[in-house]
Amino acid sequence: MKRDYCELIDESYIGKRVQVSGWVNNRRDHGGLIFIDLRDKGEVVQLVCDPKDSKTSWEIANKVRDEFVLEATGVVRPRGVGLENEKLKTGKIEIVVDSLKIENSSKPMPFDINDTKVNEEIKLKNRFLQLRSAKMAKIFKLRHKVTLTARNTLDRLGFVDIDTPILTKSTPEGARDYLVPSRVHGGEFYALPQSPQLFKQLLMISGFDRYYQIAKCFRDEDLRADRQPEFTQIDVEMSFCNQNDVLNIAQELIYDIFKTANIDIDKNFPQITYSQAMEKYGTDKPDIRFDMAMVDVADIFKNSTNEIFSTIAKDRKANRIKALRCPGGDKIFSKRQMKGFEEFVRKFGANGLGYFQLKEDGLKGPLTKFFTQTDLENIIKTTNLQVGDIVFFGAGEKKLVWDYMGRLRVHLSQLMDIVPNDIYKFLWVVDFPMFEVEEGKVKALHHPFTMPKTLDNIDDIEDIESIAYDIVLNGVELGGGSMRIHKKDIQKKVFSLMNIDAKEAEDKFGFLLNALEYGAPPHGGFAIGLDRLIMLLTNSSSIRDVIAFPKTQKAQCLLAQAPSAIDKNLLDDLSLRLKQNQNDKDNK
Repeated sequence: MKRDYCELIDESYIGKRVQVSGWVNNRRDHGGLIFIDLRDKGEVVQLVCDPKDSKTSWEIANKVRDEFVLEATGVVRPRGVGLENEKLKTGKIEIVVDSLKIENSSKPMPFDINDTKVNEEIKLKNRFLQLRSAKMAKIFKLRHKVTLTARNTLDRLGFVDIDTPILTKSTPEGARDYLVPSRVHGGEFYALPQSPQLFKQLLMISGFDRYYQIAKCFRDEDLRADRQPEFTQIDVEMSFCNQNDVLNIAQELIYDIFKTANIDIDKNFPQITYSQAMEKYGTDKPDIRFDMAMVDVADIFKNSTNEIFSTIAKDRKANRIKALRCPGGDKIFSKRQMKGFEEFVRKFGANGLGYFQLKEDGLKGPLTKFFTQTDLENIIKTTNLQVGDIVFFGAGEKKLVWDYMGRLRVHLSQLMDIVPNDIYKFLWVVDFPMFEVEEGKVKALHHPFTMPKTLDNIDDIEDIESIAYDIVLNGVELGGGSMRIHKKDIQKKVFSLMNIDAKEAEDKFGFLLNALEYGAPPHGGFAIGLDRLIMLLTNSSSIRDVIAFPKTQKAQCLLAQAPSAIDKNLLDDLSLRLKQNQNDKDNK
């Protein structure tokens, strides 16, 4: 079928006969003339139905309503001076219709597809309708271009696209697995991959040298604005490389992607260590579009006559006292807001929040009585205070202080409106700890296949650093990776430190451990969250906006009504029986 796309029709088509198809964006009757905005692939062109040109078409146009599917033929003409619509690509022309056909009618729409204030539940139940909007069309055109650019760049750099299994073995990688019961092997389960991690390492051992995949990943975890139970990542792995080699590839890929989106960025991203990020910003994904770095003031506070402060300050390994300068805060925040800041940090475990205000005649605030004049002057000097500034203090266990002071930093920046929205600031965070200890249990901070810098002569297991790195963009973790363990003895030692015995290691990772004995090369890689990347490129507030058919925050698909109950016969085939709810038992 001959077809002219709405978005391509411009002034060069004037005088030509065209045939267009699409949906009715809106219809207007101007006393005899009927105007129809026809939408195709998110773009709109204006149709004019005049009974003088074609009475039949005009009569059909009288029956047309919003979202009807039409096929129209006519001649393109200029709209005329003063009638042009600069907001549309096709705003300088219109099509005078001489043949009009209704391909399909439409029920009244449950909502206006271009109304951004519609309840999200209604939109997700009717996602196929929301996807008709110009906004959605623009997002998914960009998503297509980004994935195409990623493929082209990685192909140019010598990477090969290889699929890895969706049905695989359950292995601990930080989140709960989605499990799939096996019909053939009753009582046994596959797991959906949290990432292609083990298989891409096996591909390096197989000698493929450079692999990539735009991979589906699955994690059964609590959701938020930038999480989904199933998501997509650009997954990359390479052999015979070091950390800088991997970072350079990632930077080139990201540079090309942003160029596709007509955004200029620096090709080389700055780097800070994990330790520096936590000490200065309280998070391993700092937003560096604004300053307001935290400063350590424990050396000053250990002189305080307040026993709580001095005791905390003396244990420098376990505790922290951090100062956060708020430039000009004295004129910005009211007394009520100042009280609210303490309530804010208490939500994240803080016992309180101290502060000073620098006036013309010196520091003021309830804490000044606990310090000598010399210490007060040192606080001004250390935090670089200027008249009119406020400085906040957090004291306590280091991870707790990092967390709530880092959150306060972001909260204050939003209230002060000092975060520029029109720039993109990338950052590499490197040298992550290899392990973290929670409730006495040793866990890998990234995953247990990350190469440690060393496992020798370390007194505290949390002091072991890994060759791992994260890509951060505007305070969002865009992706990350590491150099991998390619020697079995190192891998076994890591498992041992995590209290994974030989039997458990063999059961869960035996196929990898076996492969490491057959000439595994040094290798490393990274993965970039495609959904988060598109979310940032389109200034969307949630990754649900950039996934065609997303889940809700309760991991439900409202469109398909999934998850749903399964027929008992299917459960029997899978050797499964549902555990009865106690309420059901009581009702029987």
